[in-house]
Amino acid sequence: MSVFADLVERLADLLHPLFAASATAAAIVVFTVLVRLAVHPLSRSAARGQKARARLAPQLAELRRKHGSDRQRLQQATLELYARQKVSPLAGILPSLLQVPAFFLMYHLFSNARIGGEPNGLLDHTLFDAPLGGRWADAPADGGVFGGAGLVYLGLFAVVAAVATFTYRRTKRQMAAAPAAAEQMPGGSALLRIVPLMSFATLITVAVVPLAAALYVVTSTTWSAVERVFLYRDMPSAGAPVPAA
Repeated sequence: MSVFADLVERLADLLHPLFAASATAAAIVVFTVLVRLAVHPLSRSAARGQKARARLAPQLAELRRKHGSDRQRLQQATLELYARQKVSPLAGILPSLLQVPAFFLMYHLFSNARIGGEPNGLLDHTLFDAPLGGRWADAPADGGVFGGAGLVYLGLFAVVAAVATFTYRRTKRQMAAAPAAAEQMPGGSALLRIVPLMSFATLITVAVVPLAAALYVVTSTTWSAVERVFLYRDMPSAGAPVPAA
């Protein structure tokens, strides 16, 4: 973890002329962008896989018509179709899984009082008036909800809410346009109801983790929303025809 701390400190030193006391917060944002750039090729691959699944919608509909009364046979036939077409129904999960270690490194880095046996100096760094090692629960006691720290969190909540609402609406439209692909996966019907709402879970995460980890989450979530606009710009919306294979 000390190596990771050194990386954040070096980035902060580079950014200090531009961001002064908030240079460490800016370094966290830059670090998050670097992580997202590293996994972007996998995101592109996942997008290709999702588009391929959308093109299989007519065949999935036929399987549903043929095996609709036998749920187990329907799921087996669907997975066989994916295997023949070399399409993975879970390809989109890999980019998210690869970001988990980076998030937990950030979480632990700003949760531990000591690193490598030395006091953790990063805990003294701030984003405006909010300490990077602090949490939302600490803000009301430090100037109130509309105090310096409270306003930082309100700003983050506003960004997360805006991104989550945008993602929710976009995901609902895309899943409504090609429901067959999702419904045939194990637990697919539940996914149709739950997945669009998952973007709002970020609000809870931002509220309970250290501010540094919250910055990572907010930056990554915003990146995801923008990235998906470009990677999935040719995906059908609700009411639009799904392109044939």
